[in-house]
Amino acid sequence: MVKGTEILQKYWGFSGFRPLQEEIVDSVIYGHDTLAILPTGGGKSICYQVPGLALDGLTIVISPLIALMEDQVQNLRKRGISVGLITSAMSYREIDITLDNARFGKTRFLYTSPERLQSPLFIERCKRMHVSLIAVDEAHCISEWGHEFRPAYRQIARLRELHPDAPIIALSASATERVQNDIVHQLQMRQPKRFAASLVRNNLHYQARASVNKTEDIVSFCHRHPDHSGIIYCQTRRSVKYLTRQLRSAGLAAGFYHGGLGPEDRRFMLKNWMDNQLRIMVATNAFGMGIDKPDVRYVLHFEVPNNLEAYYQEAGRGGRDGKEALAIAFWENKDLEKMRDHLKAQYPEKERVKEIFLAICNYLKIAYSSGENETYNFDIQQFHSLFSLSVQEIYYALKILQLNGTLEFNENAFLPTRVRYAVGNSALYKFQVAHDDLANLIALLSRSNPGIFEQFCRIDERELAKRLSISGNTLRKQLEQLEQYGVIDVTYQSSLPKITLLVPRPPDERFFISKDIYETRKGIEEHKLESIVAYLHAEQCRQQMICIYFDTEAEACGKCDVCLSQQRSNYSFKELVKLLPERLPASLESLQNSLGIKKELLQRALHHLLLEETIVFNGKNYEKL
Repeated sequence: MVKGTEILQKYWGFSGFRPLQEEIVDSVIYGHDTLAILPTGGGKSICYQVPGLALDGLTIVISPLIALMEDQVQNLRKRGISVGLITSAMSYREIDITLDNARFGKTRFLYTSPERLQSPLFIERCKRMHVSLIAVDEAHCISEWGHEFRPAYRQIARLRELHPDAPIIALSASATERVQNDIVHQLQMRQPKRFAASLVRNNLHYQARASVNKTEDIVSFCHRHPDHSGIIYCQTRRSVKYLTRQLRSAGLAAGFYHGGLGPEDRRFMLKNWMDNQLRIMVATNAFGMGIDKPDVRYVLHFEVPNNLEAYYQEAGRGGRDGKEALAIAFWENKDLEKMRDHLKAQYPEKERVKEIFLAICNYLKIAYSSGENETYNFDIQQFHSLFSLSVQEIYYALKILQLNGTLEFNENAFLPTRVRYAVGNSALYKFQVAHDDLANLIALLSRSNPGIFEQFCRIDERELAKRLSISGNTLRKQLEQLEQYGVIDVTYQSSLPKITLLVPRPPDERFFISKDIYETRKGIEEHKLESIVAYLHAEQCRQQMICIYFDTEAEACGKCDVCLSQQRSNYSFKELVKLLPERLPASLESLQNSLGIKKELLQRALHHLLLEETIVFNGKNYEKL
């Protein structure tokens, strides 16, 4: 059997693995079920791609994110590796051909979303495939206690029934011990080898800053670090647009990135940020997966996510080159109330969700007892106008319906145009000779896309038209001609969100929402929210708090804002909270002078006591209640 290091050198050009990668790769190659917990930037994909090439057969990769799958598929194809991809945004013809290629041994890796596993077409073809490995990315999605629970992940265990001899590797960047045990149980893993990298990032300095005006604080921070690359995370597109305007009006070159951007805008923003033409990227969580920029010196949060798992992953995109980096969460008092209100809004009344589901079925013209595994373009803006429903209400109802296992909703389902030659080499040459007006396009497609005779290859219509010195409209007409002649199979790009019905449309009276979603799942989300709030109010080392949350141990980092404040003081945070009420009434300045401590630590302790309603501030002095 070929060694993992030889494959790594041949295809990736690396002489050695990162920490833990080699042990994980060897575990998989020797047939062990394997659970790997590696932090963001730890190289999870290598852990199944190298064994996939070492083993004699097909590797099925399950991932929840189309964008991440697309990125990995293109990276493997650039290395000359045959890869297939199945998503809800593809046509039946594309899926059919992709599954055939996987069945007849022309494909080494087959990427798919968990929802696709429920398709009868997939199941029947999968039975006949020579599967040597099953890789489950973002495996925490299988657990109700994971921060991105996807019910469809529970179907992955069916692959084990179809291919009992194929080992399973499950990977995640962050999972508590409870989630890890749930992953093992749900995937029916057999005596798995477990590997978990340390959560400690010695070069990453965590901070949380209570702010009166976080916009001003962030603008000021960016002005003080003009030569550093950074990411500023927001929770909504509206906040991304707002903060980008504020930064630009302050003379800072900031880009922006969110799920609603078109492909050209995404490429432009990403390229300029990667090339350091734009130092600052303001983004939602749509930005980061599959994007590896090592020299990010700071990750700021204008709005923090509702859980520590997401915060840890986003903050972890700083300092991947091993050099010092900052992860700072900015927050105002009103933010905490907004987060709690937002969580409530995420769980609309069951009857309202039902009304919206029925409206969606009517809008998409889905008949009763039909629609299972069918995918539909879904224009949210048009739907909102026709049915007089708020966009936010529609969005949250769709998320509930996804949790309920009723449908799959892909908000960012953009896929570029995909083309495959439907004729052989000889027939294509004869056609090319006979159609001079299409000859240049045929030649360029053949030259630029190895494997286009066997699989669908994505094309950039804008770039293709530019290279052919023709307009975009002319290119589209030429593609349509080739399709009409039967020379190519083509699926044209679409940027609309997609809805895939996972069950036949039930009679209205038989449709219901599982109570677990409202009782169990909501309770879990509330617990997670309180954990991130506790992190913002940290009384101990922030890195320690993160490690404790994930059921691991760590020494105090000595570098976060809590550690630094305590190093400069004779008092710990807990001691100060007990002491301060006995020193009141007093002003901030008099307390600082009398106690001889740093202003930052004093302000944090006073802020904590204010929130606990132990003290009040009368505009001049702090007083005990």
